[in-house]
Amino acid sequence: MEPKVNYILVGAFVVLLGATILGAIFWLGKTDYRGIYDRYYVYTRESVAGLSVDSTVKYRGVDVGRVKQVILNPENTEEVRVTLDIVGGTPVKTDTQAVLVTQGLTGLVTLNLTGGSREAPFLTPIAGQDYPVIKSVPSLFGRLDGTLAKLLSDQGLSTLVANLNGLAQNAASALDEDNRTVLRQILKDVSAVTKVLAERSGQMDRGVQQAVQAADQSARVTEQLSKQLPALVERLSRSAAGLQQMTEDLSRTSRSVGEMIGASRPGIEQFSRQTLADTGLLVTELRQLTATLNRVAQQVERQPNVLVLGRSAQPKGPGE
Repeated sequence: MEPKVNYILVGAFVVLLGATILGAIFWLGKTDYRGIYDRYYVYTRESVAGLSVDSTVKYRGVDVGRVKQVILNPENTEEVRVTLDIVGGTPVKTDTQAVLVTQGLTGLVTLNLTGGSREAPFLTPIAGQDYPVIKSVPSLFGRLDGTLAKLLSDQGLSTLVANLNGLAQNAASALDEDNRTVLRQILKDVSAVTKVLAERSGQMDRGVQQAVQAADQSARVTEQLSKQLPALVERLSRSAAGLQQMTEDLSRTSRSVGEMIGASRPGIEQFSRQTLADTGLLVTELRQLTATLNRVAQQVERQPNVLVLGRSAQPKGPGE
């Protein structure tokens, strides 16, 4: 007998398996990972051409998410609202900024996040916002486009023309006949100076060579001084040591003389009191003796026989 097959169970199993496979496919293809990604808004006024859904979002060059949606701002049609899904835990701070970056020549645009200092708090939604809003800054092309638009506007163009006209007038006034004459004279003077320098180039070369030789001699003198300086310093040190020793010896000698004078002071005082008076009498007597001897010597010189015969009697005067 053939086994009976429960087609109801088989069909239920097939339906359940198909639903599981479809659920897995849908789950893997889901773009809204609310438990993995954090959602942010970015509002910009410049063109977002080249930016599409699933475009890469980078933080300092690192892939941190993707673009979820790009639409016009429902509350302000002059702005574009870009919805971002960024990996949870990415340090999006209050000073983080979003800027559009064009990738080479392909025209593809990515959204790059910059800034985000360590001290700044994390970005959170404020009252009335569904998601936190990251501030946007103009891209390089946006800044260039704004500058060119401002420059090429009616007011900017007229200002540019006026500036060019003023510059041309200033140049014309600066190059009038007098200034041109002065300029020609300056050129002649420069030419004359150049000619003189060219004629005296040989002298200049010799001067440079002499300067080089003088520098070499100075270098050699400096080298010799550097070699002799240690010996000179050593000699000066020895002389200073000798001078110090001599000073110390003089000091000791002065102290010794002072001590000797101090010890001899009583004898000197006694000599002054007793001996000086006798010495004065002796000197007086010596002076008298010297005078007598001088008279005797004079008399002997006049009468040499006086030593043998003695003094002759004095001749008597008239009437004696």
